[in-house]
Amino acid sequence: MKKKICGIQQVGIGYGNIKESWRWYRKYFGMNVPVFEDTAEAALMYQYTGNKVHQRYAILAMNMQGGGGFELWQFKDRKPVDNYNPIKIGDYGINIVKIKTKDISKTYHFYQSEGLDLKTGIVKSPEGKLHFYLMDPYQNLFEIVESDNWFSVNDDLTGGTCGITIGVSDIDVSLKLYKDILDYDVIVYDKTESFEDLGSLNKGDTDFRRVLLRHSKENTGGFSKLFGHTEIELIERKDKAGTKIYQNRFWGDTGYIHVCFDVIGMNLLKEECALAGFDFTVDSQNSFDMGKAAGHFSYIEDPDGTLIEFVETHKVPILKKWGIYLNMKRRNRDKNLPDWMVKLLGLTKVKD
Repeated sequence: MKKKICGIQQVGIGYGNIKESWRWYRKYFGMNVPVFEDTAEAALMYQYTGNKVHQRYAILAMNMQGGGGFELWQFKDRKPVDNYNPIKIGDYGINIVKIKTKDISKTYHFYQSEGLDLKTGIVKSPEGKLHFYLMDPYQNLFEIVESDNWFSVNDDLTGGTCGITIGVSDIDVSLKLYKDILDYDVIVYDKTESFEDLGSLNKGDTDFRRVLLRHSKENTGGFSKLFGHTEIELIERKDKAGTKIYQNRFWGDTGYIHVCFDVIGMNLLKEECALAGFDFTVDSQNSFDMGKAAGHFSYIEDPDGTLIEFVETHKVPILKKWGIYLNMKRRNRDKNLPDWMVKLLGLTKVKD
């Protein structure tokens, strides 16, 4: 048996008002299916929250067209701290979340008609694909990219998360994690220049090295078809002016707090990470409940301190109203779940 990365399960995002933000993501990104909604103590994360256990409220929201979800996160017993220095492109941490769309032009013009904060027009990426950037009302930057990889199709313009852009201090060092351990082993491009598509973003008018990574093999196992194809873009400022996004702030404060990968073989992954110098900093050891869902979760830090979460799913509510749950431990973890079974998650869709 080998460890397996099944896809990006979710990106954790901290907010001051989780209900308001989720309403916005339902309208503009179709993130309308709550896999879990839970209030509890974040006991295992105390080293990242000032060595004190805090209460938190979390919602894992998905888009059933496919892609990773958002884990929306809010402190219940303290006011979250904003990043008062706007994130520069290339600052250390998650800079951008990539959202996929079926029609880049239609999506752009809808957002434009709604008065959203579009940071660029429709531009070409270094790969030659059309995309654009927008800022949500909570100062999180998103990249909308055209895709032909879908789990199902409905009327929503977008799917979920199909990748992230991470600012790093040294791409060659970071590749030891993202390429060698997380198996993003295809280098789509590796370019160093001043990029036209970044020019209008904050401090984006300088030289960068950008490396886009994808998996060479189709992901299998569990919910991998729902998560779909994903990519990681590493970006390094050549002026060395990057700073750590979460410097002097807590995990759970506002902004992109982590990226979470759905995995199989957590203990094998733990050994591989340790051998490469990426020890688990958090490890739930056994099954950990998140409301009606459960799993084994852990965290590591990338070379610049960006938090990477791993989850090996044990239990998922399929029909919560009737108390029906899917026990992943009793299944062949290497095989994809049947489409009809995954689509049952959509029965909890929130309609505004």
